This record gives sequence, structure tokens and C-alpha cells, in this order.
Amino acid sequence: MTHANTAPDLAPLIDPFARAINYLRVSVTDRCDFRCVYCMSENMTFLPKKELLTLEELDFMCSTFIGLGVEKLRITGGEPLVRRGIMTFFEGMTRHLESGALKELTLTTNGSQLEKFAAPLAAAGVKRVNISLDTLDAQKFAEITRWGRLDQVLRGIDAAQNAGLRVKINVVALKGFNESELIPITEWCAARDMDLTWIEVMPMGDIGNEDRLDQYWPLKDLRATYAEHYTLTDLAERSGGPARYVRIEETGQKIGFITPLSHNFCESCNRVRLTCTGDLFMCLGQEDMADLRTPLRRAPNDAAVLEAAIRDAISHKPKGHDFDYSRQVVDGQMSRHMSHTGG
Repeated sequence: MTHANTAPDLAPLIDPFARAINYLRVSVTDRCDFRCVYCMSENMTFLPKKELLTLEELDFMCSTFIGLGVEKLRITGGEPLVRRGIMTFFEGMTRHLESGALKELTLTTNGSQLEKFAAPLAAAGVKRVNISLDTLDAQKFAEITRWGRLDQVLRGIDAAQNAGLRVKINVVALKGFNESELIPITEWCAARDMDLTWIEVMPMGDIGNEDRLDQYWPLKDLRATYAEHYTLTDLAERSGGPARYVRIEETGQKIGFITPLSHNFCESCNRVRLTCTGDLFMCLGQEDMADLRTPLRRAPNDAAVLEAAIRDAISHKPKGHDFDYSRQVVDGQMSRHMSHTGG
């Protein structure tokens, strides 16, 4: 495998609004072993294999970004761990952790494959995982994931914690689905020393008969329910991303809220997203993107060509996104599925 030269470039990636881009989210597959109702239709048509970046191309691409100052790499999908041979990629990224160029290598997963992969991921240098889990009720879990089995995910969480990985649980807030589980999920996370983040449902992709406005559970309502049970302290910390954090004084837990629809979080955005086909999205809520696969394949292993394409893309990063539920019509809807862009 040929690796990119990752000596730091003198000029880091700075977008038109003077934001340094140091966080890359990479979707390594559009495939998943679940069919969550807010993410995919049940009968998804997946991309032909030739359109996907190979594992070698993913390595070269990520290495080039790391050479341009990306310090945090989050691997997503689809479900990243269903991609055949994916541990080869994680093990390849270990060299950037060891050199110090990459500060953090992490992934977002549905947890279904962690029983098998938690220990090798930890060995490759992964310290934290985000696990998407919307209910602790086995029947409701089967309904919302269509194909998933809760016990398999719970065993994956056990495996992750046993391997020494720090676990954060991501829950999509769905009105009428998991409202009643707000406190039980919070207490479960507290008992297991896991962080917890609630995410507002987002208007993305035509996924059948789900009505996004009916599912929309504003996190301000969720927060108000928390305040009836607990003492909340706002935390000042920011990750450069959309999460806002509170501490529950009774348990010491840190709870995150991601509200892409109810207020703008773009001023400090430090990230871009690479799809499994090599499209770079400068903003999750915009359709603008840059094709990096073409220059990569036109000049294989030529970091200079790829760097130029990346810099050109970053020069077009917009200031913010277009999501808006405030008028009770689904404006700014995205036509692509979350599984393609990578969460």
C-alpha cells in the first residue's frame, strides 16, 4: 500500500470564514445491517462497489487530510463495521496516532458488530465510540431499526467497555416513541458511566411514510422534563460542533443536546464530511460538495493533486445550513439519505 506523505503542510485548511478545518468525518460505506426508519428506507439500493473508495484510497485520502492539519477523524457509515476488511483501514491510521499528527481516531456505530471488533479497535488506538441507540425496549428497538436485535447491541456495549473504550450513547429524540424513556435511559447511562447525547430528528431523505414534523420532539421540551427531575447546570464546553452540554448535578452526568433545527450552530464549525464515494460535503445541511474521487483516481498517490482539490473545496465552505422547522413546513429538506453522507 502506498501512503501519502503526511508531513504537515505550512498552510493549514482555513475556510472563507477563518475557521480552521481540523475534523474530518468519513463514511466508509453506505451499507448497514439495520434499516432505522429515520435514516433508510427498508429496500435501499446500495452503491455499486466501483463507486466506493477502496480501503487503500480511503487511507490515502485521510492521510492527505491529516497532512493538511486534520487532527480528529471520525469513521461513520452506514454501519462502518460491516465494511469488509475495515480493520485494515483502522490499523493503517494507527501510524498517524503514533506520530502525533492525528490526535483522535473514533467511530460512530450501531453497536451490532462491537462484540467482534471492540478489542481490535482499542488495539488500533481507538479510545472512544459513539453508539446510536434510541430505545432500551427490545420490541420498540426491533420496530425502529426494522432488522436490529437489542441484545446484540447490548453485548456490543459490554464488549466496548470491557475493551476499555469510552462509550457515548446517541439517542434520536422521537416524539411518541421514546419520550417515556428519557429518565430510564439517563439512569441506565449513569449506572454504566456512559455519556449521553440527545439529537433532534433531521429532515433528510425520502424514507417512506414517516412524517418528520410528527416525530419532531424539540430538545427544549426534553430539557424541561429533565429540569422537573434533576438540577441542571449549563456547561460552557464546546467541541466545535453542534452539541451543547449540561451536567446533571444528582448523577454528575454530562448530557449533550444536538439541536440542528432549533438554533444555528455553524459559527464554530470545524468539520467537513467525506462520503464513501469521495464526495466532500462542506456542510451537512447544504447540497454543495466537491468530488475528490476523480482527482484521486486521475493521479493515484499524488498528494499534491489531491491537496489542491481539497483546498479548492474548503474555499467554498458555506457559513451555515438551511434547516428550519420554525414555519412548520419542511423547508431546506435534503434529498439524500443520512446513510450516504455519514451521520
